[in-house]
Amino acid sequence: MLIVIEGIDGTGKTTFAQRLASYFSSLGREVVVSHEPTNGPWGRKLRESAATGRMSVEEELDCLLRDRRSHVEELIQPALDEGKVVILDRYYFSTMAYQGTRGIDPAMIRQMNEEFAPIPDHLVILDLDVDTALTRIGGRGDMANHFERKDSLQLCRDFFLRLANEPFAHIISAADDVDTVAKNIIKHLDSPKEYRS
Repeated sequence: MLIVIEGIDGTGKTTFAQRLASYFSSLGREVVVSHEPTNGPWGRKLRESAATGRMSVEEELDCLLRDRRSHVEELIQPALDEGKVVILDRYYFSTMAYQGTRGIDPAMIRQMNEEFAPIPDHLVILDLDVDTALTRIGGRGDMANHFERKDSLQLCRDFFLRLANEPFAHIISAADDVDTVAKNIIKHLDSPKEYRS
């Protein structure tokens, strides 16, 4: 099973990826948790650009595709083939959102990714208003970077909410306390009607 957790920064994606991992582990499932961009060479290049100055949108997209292709080949697909639950903190939907706000057609980005990247069984979209998200980013001791400007985050939030019609998507409010949000995510994942055939 492939579960992807998306949302703007400050929504708690990393926290809830770990909560879900604990939940599936308690059911006896083998779980792999990962994130994008990865810690590989292309992912590191992207992370550095967040602090030092963004690359051109074409360069960003190229790095993201290279990073994701390695991620799929080296970790995601092998884990899925072994029957493990794979939980990702960001995936190609973030690329569609963030690079889409810079002028690249999200539909084209999706097509480029789905040529090699598995489609998730579940897409959990954590939703939170931008002002609260920025407060959380500051509260954890971070400064908003080039990917986290208010206008950019609002455009990305709007994009994520438009994914609500995807048959495998679940929009979950991230405004509640951690335990409540975790329970709401699990409730949606456990709903049989939500599973893709």
